[in-house]
Amino acid sequence: MAIKDMFSKQKPKKKKYATIPSEAAKQDVPEGIMQKCPKCKKIMYTKELKKNLHVCLGCGYHYQMTAYERLESLLDEGSFRELDADLSTGNPLHFPDYEEKVAADRKKTGMNEAIVTGVGSIDGRESVFAIMDASFRMGSMGSIVGEKIARAVEEAIRLHIPFIIFTASGGARMQEGVLSLMQMAKTGAALKRLSDRGGLIISVMTHPTTGGVSASFASLGDYNFAEPGALIGFAGRRIIEQTIREKLPDDFQTAEFLLKCGQLDAVIHRSDMRDKLSFLLDIHQTGGDKK
Repeated sequence: MAIKDMFSKQKPKKKKYATIPSEAAKQDVPEGIMQKCPKCKKIMYTKELKKNLHVCLGCGYHYQMTAYERLESLLDEGSFRELDADLSTGNPLHFPDYEEKVAADRKKTGMNEAIVTGVGSIDGRESVFAIMDASFRMGSMGSIVGEKIARAVEEAIRLHIPFIIFTASGGARMQEGVLSLMQMAKTGAALKRLSDRGGLIISVMTHPTTGGVSASFASLGDYNFAEPGALIGFAGRRIIEQTIREKLPDDFQTAEFLLKCGQLDAVIHRSDMRDKLSFLLDIHQTGGDKK
């Protein structure tokens, strides 16, 4: 049965949208009270935008979310137990100013690295979650990101529960060179071990998912989903056009384009994400091989 056919059996839920402020309300307000959508240019109250899961109240544009905001939007309250929260990177290649930049991102985001991993539940069904955060070094994949993903997958194997990952990344972290690229193989091998044991792997690609991340663990799910409008690809558009000497379609490397080309199973609106994941966890509730 096709994914879209399975999802069509679910009863649709009515979406609640906040009122867009009037022109008069847009004037003379403190900074941060309102935000302008980068796509449709609508102006919204920041508070209402947050209530709407950081989705534009006018056109449905999906803003980036922090890892902890996404966990809060998905998981049962109080169910999350974080894994390896203290793991943090060093400077293995002695790259100039790398440690200072990482320290600045730690202070800005309150995170030790560009990913949060842990165990939590959706409607009482437990899974291991890995949530990337583009606000930390643009979600770049360094050695600690790869290590945390591999450890999270091993925890899913140990507990015989599904593994769900939300990706958001600019690709490999250049300050760690080949050590960063090695994470593509390490995470792929870990997911293969989980798959061999019958474990469920769900990957959700958010904006942006590019470079080595898109070419490795982001694309290795039993189900590969994406949020609307997400940029997904390996090389940049300009590089590809210069290489093949052809003009690419306007929607090239968007989630919708990849869906048309068969590289995704579904594009899921953020407001529907929890229900869709709950549905899949329900039909796969037997879990992995417990031998």
